[in-house]
Amino acid sequence: MPIYKVLAKSIREFKTPSIKAPVYVSFEVVMECIIPFIIAMLVNQIKAGGEFGVIARYGLVLVIMAALSLTFGTLAGMSCATASSGFARNLRKDLFYRIQTYSFENIDKFSTSSLVTRMTTDVSNVQNAYMMIIRTAIRCPLMLVFSFAMAFIMGGKMAFIFLFVTPLLGIGLYLVIRKTIPLFRKVFRKYDALNNSIQENVAGMRVVKSYVREDYEKEKFERAAEDVCGDFTRAEKILAINSPLMQFCLYTVMIFVLYFGSYTIITSRGLDLDVGQFSALLTYSFQILSSLMMLSMVFVMITIAGESAHRIVEVLDEESTMKSPEGGLTLVKDGTVDFEHVSFKYSKEAERMALEGIDLHIKSGETIGIIGGTGASKSSLIQLISRLYDTTEGVVKVGGADVREYDLEALRNQVAVVLQKNVLFSGTIKENLRWGNKDASDEELEEVCMLAQADEFISRFPEKYNTRIEQGGTNVSGGQKQRLCIARALLKKPKILILDDSTSAVDTKTDALIRKALREYIPETTKIIIAQRTASVEDADRIIVMEGGTVLAIGTHQELLAGNEVYRDVYVSQNKAGEQNEE
Repeated sequence: MPIYKVLAKSIREFKTPSIKAPVYVSFEVVMECIIPFIIAMLVNQIKAGGEFGVIARYGLVLVIMAALSLTFGTLAGMSCATASSGFARNLRKDLFYRIQTYSFENIDKFSTSSLVTRMTTDVSNVQNAYMMIIRTAIRCPLMLVFSFAMAFIMGGKMAFIFLFVTPLLGIGLYLVIRKTIPLFRKVFRKYDALNNSIQENVAGMRVVKSYVREDYEKEKFERAAEDVCGDFTRAEKILAINSPLMQFCLYTVMIFVLYFGSYTIITSRGLDLDVGQFSALLTYSFQILSSLMMLSMVFVMITIAGESAHRIVEVLDEESTMKSPEGGLTLVKDGTVDFEHVSFKYSKEAERMALEGIDLHIKSGETIGIIGGTGASKSSLIQLISRLYDTTEGVVKVGGADVREYDLEALRNQVAVVLQKNVLFSGTIKENLRWGNKDASDEELEEVCMLAQADEFISRFPEKYNTRIEQGGTNVSGGQKQRLCIARALLKKPKILILDDSTSAVDTKTDALIRKALREYIPETTKIIIAQRTASVEDADRIIVMEGGTVLAIGTHQELLAGNEVYRDVYVSQNKAGEQNEE
């Protein structure tokens, strides 16, 4: 679908002001084009020694027309502002809502910084362009047509000078735009990289300061900023040609009109061209050239906004690779999980599988531990259960049904995942917890926090559960953040609970208390615990050992100690470390 059709969908309830703005502009232009004609008649009346009453009538007509022009211009400005601001609001809303439908695969295509740039800078560029299109881009051509017609009426053949100047200006504008569009495309890609650098720096500020890398980060930012500045400067230098080109056309026409107009008045003694006509012709010349100048500004803005519009439409046109099937299953029978000949890679272009040949069957209510080194694809495995990604080969079943047969919302409501990199949002502790269940009572909040060993530190806060969490949870420790996220997941009372190394920041005693609470509070829920510490999974019904995206071994703690070298090495190394620490 053409870009303008996609963007036009975001106008919606602002169609009326979008139509009113050009209508009001049209009336404003008509008034402005008639005023010089009336002035010319007034000048001729004064020159001919007309009566005061006649001159006063002309003056009154001029005042009324000026007032009408001002009124229509004001109404056009107000309608234009309402339409463009509303359009931008809807566009940001449409972008945000579209991003919410994305699967992880879709999000992987766009960086976070790029999406932020598209929703801010790019939308602002398109908003400014839209504002100019429904007002200035309507006003300028109308002013050109009406002013040229009136100039021809008042000045005759002298008006043909505009037929020579306009094509010259048009060719210049075309060449400028052709040169600048590729530069603006490069600029916006570099904007994404710059914003990514800023986001990364702010998010990792503690690391930057702890390693005293402020100077390095400043230099990195300066290089990125200079890169953007260089490309933008090159584009702006080319666009700057517009102004001298317009000035050249303006002064050429003015000199021509002044010279030949004065010559005609003198030689014909005012018979071919009188003073009133000459003054009107000068005014129309100025209006025509001012309109051409404004039109060049519109072209500049549209040129800049063109690439922004393309980037916005990329996001709006992106279809989620993961959708709920029509009439999808809404009831998850139990917490059984089956992997049948499953292989998976993150993109079609990837050279190797992240998971390969996985056959795994988990009973409802079982506690399953998963151990493996970095890069063993433990997180990749559990992301397939809640259908954050789809398998490349094979089938993942939950509750006996293929996950692709479920309504996505219904499935994810029954599969709670607590990630290692936990996210808390700005708001109170209560508000964050109620992400798990928006209708949860205060008593339920306290209960799950006790189970997650979070009530102990919450009760020490002056405002307790009404304590405000800063953006990203920066005012709580890593262990506190993990416990709050576990409590939030427990509120869902899911059929399957997945802890993806989500107790790594708590001590072993707290870890053990959390696991004990999980066994007693949700005995029928399937619990899958990814951990680096063998102590975190020792009491699991079964432990899965992963390596290189495959399942290496499955068994109890004792069975794996006896029969699996990888698990035994991890256990021995951790326990030796623990014994040495105790010594």
